Amino acid sequence: MKVITLRNIPPDLRRELEQEAAATGASFSATVIRLLRSATGLTPAERRVRFGDLDELAGTWSAEEADAFDRSLAEGRAIDPELWG
Repeated sequence: MKVITLRNIPPDLRRELEQEAAATGASFSATVIRLLRSATGLTPAERRVRFGDLDELAGTWSAEEADAFDRSLAEGRAIDPELWG
């Protein structure tokens, strides 16, 4: 198994990792490995489907934001009869 040394871990991140390790009763190393597995989708219970599109952003607007966006699009899509006459 490969050994990795992490350097320059910011103090706030180190504190959070230490607190997470203490809260779960796991070692610092085991905690980092668990979080890396989760973040990369290698934990079966948290496995994610990865896409190269923006599907995760779909539906994140409020109804008011979506209405405002539709209104601004409608203005640009309107046909000016004088230009088509």
